[in-house]
Amino acid sequence: MSRFFTTGSDSESESSASGDEVTPKPAGGNYSKPLLLSEDEEDTKRVVRSAKDKRFEELSGLIRTIRNAMKIRDVTRCLEEFELLGRAFAKAKGLLERDGPPRFYIRILADLEDYLAELWEDKEGKKRMNKNNAKALSSLRQKLRKYNRDYEALIGAYKQNPELSDEDEEKKSRDSEASSSSSSSADEDDAGSFLKKKDETRSRFLKGEEEEESEEGEAEGWGSSDTDTDSESDEDDGKYTSLASRFLKKDEERRGGGAERRRGEKPKRKRAPRSRREDDDDDNEGGEWEKVKGGAPLVKEKPKMFAKGTEITHAVVLKKLNEILQARGKKGTDRAAQIELLQLLVAVANENGLGAALEIKIKFSIIASLYDYNPNLATYMKPELWQRCLGCIEQLLDELFLHPEIFIGENILEESENLSNPEQPYRVRGCILTLVERMDEEFTKIMQNTDPHSQEYVEHLKDEARVCSIIARLQRYLQEKGSTEELCRVFLRRVLHTYYKFDYGAGDPHVGGRSALQGDGPDAGAEAAGEEDSAALMERLCKFIYAKDRTDRIRTCAILCHIYHHALHSRWYPAQDLMLMSHLQDNIQHADLPVQILYNRTMVQLGICAFRQGLIKDAHNALLDIQSSGRAKELLGQGLLLRSLQERNPEQEKVEKRRQVPFHMHVNLELLECVYLVAAMLLEIPYMAAHEFDARRRMISKQFHHQLRVGERQPLLGPPESMREHVVAASKAMKMGDWRSCHRYVVNEKMNGKVWDLFPEADKVRAMLVRKIQEESLRTYLFTYSSVYDSISMEILSAMFELDLPTVHSIISKMIINEELMASLDQPTQTVQMHRTEPTPQQNLALQLAEKLGALMENNERVLDHKQGSYGGYFRDQKDGYRKGDGGYLRRGGYRQQERGSNY
Repeated sequence: MSRFFTTGSDSESESSASGDEVTPKPAGGNYSKPLLLSEDEEDTKRVVRSAKDKRFEELSGLIRTIRNAMKIRDVTRCLEEFELLGRAFAKAKGLLERDGPPRFYIRILADLEDYLAELWEDKEGKKRMNKNNAKALSSLRQKLRKYNRDYEALIGAYKQNPELSDEDEEKKSRDSEASSSSSSSADEDDAGSFLKKKDETRSRFLKGEEEEESEEGEAEGWGSSDTDTDSESDEDDGKYTSLASRFLKKDEERRGGGAERRRGEKPKRKRAPRSRREDDDDDNEGGEWEKVKGGAPLVKEKPKMFAKGTEITHAVVLKKLNEILQARGKKGTDRAAQIELLQLLVAVANENGLGAALEIKIKFSIIASLYDYNPNLATYMKPELWQRCLGCIEQLLDELFLHPEIFIGENILEESENLSNPEQPYRVRGCILTLVERMDEEFTKIMQNTDPHSQEYVEHLKDEARVCSIIARLQRYLQEKGSTEELCRVFLRRVLHTYYKFDYGAGDPHVGGRSALQGDGPDAGAEAAGEEDSAALMERLCKFIYAKDRTDRIRTCAILCHIYHHALHSRWYPAQDLMLMSHLQDNIQHADLPVQILYNRTMVQLGICAFRQGLIKDAHNALLDIQSSGRAKELLGQGLLLRSLQERNPEQEKVEKRRQVPFHMHVNLELLECVYLVAAMLLEIPYMAAHEFDARRRMISKQFHHQLRVGERQPLLGPPESMREHVVAASKAMKMGDWRSCHRYVVNEKMNGKVWDLFPEADKVRAMLVRKIQEESLRTYLFTYSSVYDSISMEILSAMFELDLPTVHSIISKMIINEELMASLDQPTQTVQMHRTEPTPQQNLALQLAEKLGALMENNERVLDHKQGSYGGYFRDQKDGYRKGDGGYLRRGGYRQQERGSNY
């Protein structure tokens, strides 16, 4: 820097510092001096800091961030900043070897340790934590415990006397602020002396030897980094006789003019470069400039696709298209700008009349670019991109319907494309079916990642009609020009959007139950004219897939969806026949996971359908596998269990979440559990009454027995509140033969609101429940109290259980035929004569001894067969009376043949 500029800057600083001293003005006048000062102002504010101060400032910033994260309970941020803090402290160890770790560093380690201990002990808070914070809590706790082993003595000393840390913390923070702020205080002697040395060094470098005498008087100053206070310190020491007079006496010119100058420095500093640029531009161009309001958005010109005067041909547009597509997927490519360029290219091709084939090819690239906008598969499309994608696909279908002479296909090579020669058929490489399938997958991801209890979910769900309309239009197009394989794929898409929807107008000819899948577009009129309901639509689509499909997966999904739709509309026997004929239960474990989830959903719907039809045993068998596992929510694809989250890594968890079923397709889990427990109650309670004293009694439903044990362990029995408590209370009433109490517990206002009103035909389901409760209560009553009767009138039983006489006669006859009840019917008197066939205590002991001896002999035979190498069932096949699981002696001496239900 020249001597002229340094003199100008020194003269200003001295004139601003001393109010009484009159300094000679430079020859340039009053207006040249501020311009020079504004250019050199940044140089005078530079601060020279030591490496130790830089490290301390870095550590302080990280500690401040950790404390802010602790306040908002952001454990993940605490973990990230703690790792950065450890690395920063490792870099600063060389500077801290003499003094050791600073006090504020020990303080944050101790505070963080106490904070994590408090979070770890808060069990309720840990349950409410999200998954990332919970994982970060355990990880940070382990890392901190390992890290604090090296500082146990210092942390212990801090915890014994934490007051000292506050003073040290304030000192260090003031030291760091004094090095960068002109208004910092100078209460500590160390901070003042440290900053004084830096100011001396800077002023000597800037001002030269003329300032050395003035800086010698600053030794007793405040240590501020402001140049005004530095330059006035030597004069004020001789001028003021007391410390109070230093602050009481202020010059008006210095007080007024100095403040105005300081306020004006920053705008001058910002305006000076702009004025220089404007002067240069005016000199270069000589044009007039129009002043605009600051901050107004500038209108960006559209990028020019082609140079001016270029002839727009097919080859030129294709070359430009390839240039745009070559940047696809590269790092640093602006995907939004790429989409805009492609849309601009479509407009250019349309303006120049280059033909529909070229426009279709560019639109294929636009839709593919929209799909590639999110590089991560786990993320879903933004709403504006989603709406643009739907619009582009609809436009592409419109073009294909308007120009049937254009052939598209993924097997067409780019070399064999014909985009410009009208004498030959137009051929474009691309697959519209693949784009529509990707669109359907994106719609599923949007529904999976949207809060199901928000209005946003409802708004997104309205787009399903638009999606279904696109699929229906694609089906019409492929029926004319597509292959059989493509037709099967698009049919499956329609089936997947139809099978879970209940068609309320299916049985009403006046409603004309049109499929819920058909859109409102103009292309849906063909099917609407035929008034095709969902059952006929599913039948037609699935039969085509059964006949034409060559892949097992599409056919399997179609069968499961068809069964689900039958069961949803209470068509039990067609659904059962289709399930048994397909033999899916034999090989479903080899299918992929989405198909297994669909199978589980189908089995659940099949069990609910059987329950609605009054087929209690079939309903229990269908729901047994899902409910007995205790993971119904996970098996149905409706969520992940918390205990299973710990068994998965983040990547596996993302994959599992992508398999989840959208909320509007969920099966009500409370309804499912209630149906299963009521079915188990109707089967288990009569069986328990019949085998009360049987040592070989088996459990039909383990989950139902668990609920009974939970109810028995309760010390106080109040009125039932939850669904499970209602079923347990109803079971106890049925066990006593009290069908009215059982009915009140199962069917009431609370249970109607939770479960029974959710069925399409709720009144029929409730009537079926009443009839089943009456019948099973009658069976339980006969099993329980038959030993105290010699005979009982069927008319009395009919009046007790409010059943008609033929029904009572039928139930008792079945019990006698199956040897469940040792009795006979007396037709003239309409009574049931009980037979005293109960064994004596000695006979009971003899029967038990015979059973145990038979089991011992069977085990010996098994051991012998195993040693001889022919492990088989000779003894078990010949001695039917001792086969395990086939039944046992009743307490009244009869032998009961167990009926085994078929599992699906």
